[in-house]
Amino acid sequence: MPDRDRPEGPPAGPPTATARQTGGRPSGGEPAAPSGGRAPGRPDGRTDVPARVFPGTEGLFRLDPSVAHLNHGSFGAVPVPVQEAQAALRALAHADPDAFFLGVCDRLAGARARIAAHLGADPDGLAFIANATEGANLALDAIPFADGDEILVTDHGYGTVVAAAARRAAVTTVALDPLLPDEDAVREAVLAGLTPRTKAAVLDHVSSPTARLIASPRLLADLRERGVTTVVDGAHAPGMLADPLAGRADFWFGNLHKWGYAPSGSAVLAVAPEHRHRVRALVPSWEDQHGFPRSVEYRATADYTGWLAAPEGLDLLQRLDAPRVRAHNSALAAHGASLLAEIPGLTPLPHTEGLAMRSLRLPPGTAETPEDAVALREEIAARLRVRVLVWPRPGGGGIRVCGQVYNRPEEYERLAAGLPAYLSRA
Repeated sequence: MPDRDRPEGPPAGPPTATARQTGGRPSGGEPAAPSGGRAPGRPDGRTDVPARVFPGTEGLFRLDPSVAHLNHGSFGAVPVPVQEAQAALRALAHADPDAFFLGVCDRLAGARARIAAHLGADPDGLAFIANATEGANLALDAIPFADGDEILVTDHGYGTVVAAAARRAAVTTVALDPLLPDEDAVREAVLAGLTPRTKAAVLDHVSSPTARLIASPRLLADLRERGVTTVVDGAHAPGMLADPLAGRADFWFGNLHKWGYAPSGSAVLAVAPEHRHRVRALVPSWEDQHGFPRSVEYRATADYTGWLAAPEGLDLLQRLDAPRVRAHNSALAAHGASLLAEIPGLTPLPHTEGLAMRSLRLPPGTAETPEDAVALREEIAARLRVRVLVWPRPGGGGIRVCGQVYNRPEEYERLAAGLPAYLSRA
């Protein structure tokens, strides 16, 4: 499977001279059990059209209004108030660098406590990190592997996270058919891949390309009973899931800069109490004597403003009414998927209800290699002015659409109307 955050290539054509402030452009709890086929809503298989404008979001983002940004899951988008909060923190740092950096550990502790309250986490077991890949390396370094130990991963795993696992021990890869019908089938496939030598399992919380729950609480409990250390890549969980730490993995890391509206490069690592004493910064820190999380967060003279502004993103989500935002975004993604499902040759994949992402399988012969997937993605961007994720797979890749408060139903209609012409040439 492709990297979820692999750079999206060249811009989708020349940007407008001034990108207007816009909430969009013309153009609670654990998710319910997955379901397959077209999304429910109307007898014809289409979903009900979501509201065009989400209340309170006008002027919230500074996105190019000529582009339909249907790929929020890859890089996120930073709301204007969060951008302004980060700019104010940078100004503070520039005004008196000594005061700012000598007090940054206390500032980080305060920001971390706010994030922990949103996530339902223990602030003493949570650390700011740059991204999920860093979280994977910190977690895997804290697991005492012995000769002969194995790490279980799936073929939906993020490339650099899987590579980090392969540096520590032998890797067993479980192939998860995108058409597995439900959460139980995914769970059974993962458990079937265990061997007597499996020391740890590295699993996506929500798979990026296929947009479904993998590391369910039940699966994590089953792995725990078998003595397997669980490492969960929750890149898409904060902000999109009401309880992102459900299941209480041994190690869990998630990006705040996707669905949590935080500045780019903002993520957190949550560690169970019994493992915290083994977590060490990847680079020696002047705060090593304090242990986790402080030793992991302190990086001497660095730009901490993204982390310090990150709570503003989750605060904003709460002010907008997080359950309503999640329901709205999920409805937008479902609407887009139902439109794409009408295109001959596109097959909706089983999905987890409540997520703001949906994926469909492309026709055989389309996007079977990474190079072909990138070419199709960029043609869609350049000619339709639409950003989506196209992922490769032998026998036919897939396309993923996301929903966010800045999106409009007609943007998905634009994609559905224009996509068939490019599939016929793929």
